[in-house]
Amino acid sequence: MSTEIPYRVEQDSMGEVRVPEGALYGAQTQRAVDNFPLSGLRMPRAFIRALGLIKACAAEANTGLEQLDPAIGAAIGAAAQQVARGEHDSHFPVDVFQTGSGTSTNMNANEVIARLAAQQLGAGVHPNDQVNRGQSSNDVIPTAIHVAARLECHEQLLPALAQLIAAIDARAVELDNVVKTGRTHLMDAMPVTLGQELGGWSAQLGAANARLVAVLPRLEQLAQGGTAVGTGVNAHPNFAVQFAAALRAATGLPFQPAQNFFAALSSQDTAVELSGQLRGLAVTLMKIANDLRWMNSGPLHGLAEIRLPALQPGSSIMPGKVNPVVPEAVAMICAQVLGNDASIAIAGQSGNFQLNTMLPVIAYNLLQSIELLANASRLLASHAIAGLQVNEAHLQAALARNPVLATALNEALGYDRSAAIAKRAASENRPVREIAAEMTDLSAEELDRLLDPVRLARPHD
Repeated sequence: MSTEIPYRVEQDSMGEVRVPEGALYGAQTQRAVDNFPLSGLRMPRAFIRALGLIKACAAEANTGLEQLDPAIGAAIGAAAQQVARGEHDSHFPVDVFQTGSGTSTNMNANEVIARLAAQQLGAGVHPNDQVNRGQSSNDVIPTAIHVAARLECHEQLLPALAQLIAAIDARAVELDNVVKTGRTHLMDAMPVTLGQELGGWSAQLGAANARLVAVLPRLEQLAQGGTAVGTGVNAHPNFAVQFAAALRAATGLPFQPAQNFFAALSSQDTAVELSGQLRGLAVTLMKIANDLRWMNSGPLHGLAEIRLPALQPGSSIMPGKVNPVVPEAVAMICAQVLGNDASIAIAGQSGNFQLNTMLPVIAYNLLQSIELLANASRLLASHAIAGLQVNEAHLQAALARNPVLATALNEALGYDRSAAIAKRAASENRPVREIAAEMTDLSAEELDRLLDPVRLARPHD
């Protein structure tokens, strides 16, 4: 019994190619499938969505400029919208690691859309002359990177960050008067409140959010219209402006033609910039994840300041063990984003003359980083921050024995006498207040005032 997949024969400028019978794509896509059996990784859904939007808006612009027959333009637009909605993702088989311009993926889109449009019209539609009219892979793929990243930031990452900041802020208010031992160098330090500690996380995230928002206007500058090398050859003089107007209408975002097409085609500086801000956010999330892991450590021989929600058994051999799985997963995501950023930086410097030749890997890593950070932010908010419980009795007991509280006696006694009190309190494992009462003539009232943890956490209130 034969297991050979039924095929049809398609032809391109290089000759005949066997294509699976049911495939919507054609010869050029099949050549890429045959040439790049490298990773099994495909271009992300967000990128294919952006490609569909680009082809639909290009068809609309070309129709309005009388570069396409209206019936053909409408059929191309309808087919491209199907691609944007994800109705034909299985027909985008090209590996991420392909030709550096992304020509294979652009032609994949052109062929799929041409076939769908032809089926609707009952007549042939040419993938190059009509679907790709006024375009080049060299401006389509950079445009798709910007469009996909901008949409994902708008729809996924920034809302997820807002959710996490809101969750942290809510808990910071709730825990504003819970005093704990501060730590520097992982060693006991002066008191802080949990509200202050969480407020620091919120401020970090707020700054990361602001840095991301600052990149967005540059993401909205599009290469589309520069065609092959930035001159706009083979495109109508008004194509770029009409295309951007169509895309603004389709997305509600303020896309516009790049101020300089030569820069937009030859460099990926904005993608590198965005990746750098994603790296910064990853560093912030790693800090928060690690703080949560330390605070949750124990329960008997760690800090045991908080209890994170128990989500799953933590060991295949140790019954009853529960691990901080969400912060661990988030930390791994952050490591992945840092690696993605390194790849994007290397790829970003691969612009030679009029074209960057590592566009697909930039697209893949950038969009993966955005998706992972959005997912991590939502997960931290819902499965860690919202449900963490505070071990207040343990916090107060540890705070009372903290020898560093002797710092509060500096102004009354001087550094050297305060240090002697701290040293004795630590060696005898007794509260600083007891030792200070024995070693000084300060009154009980004065000691209570000087060593009040709440006052020490808010010395200027």
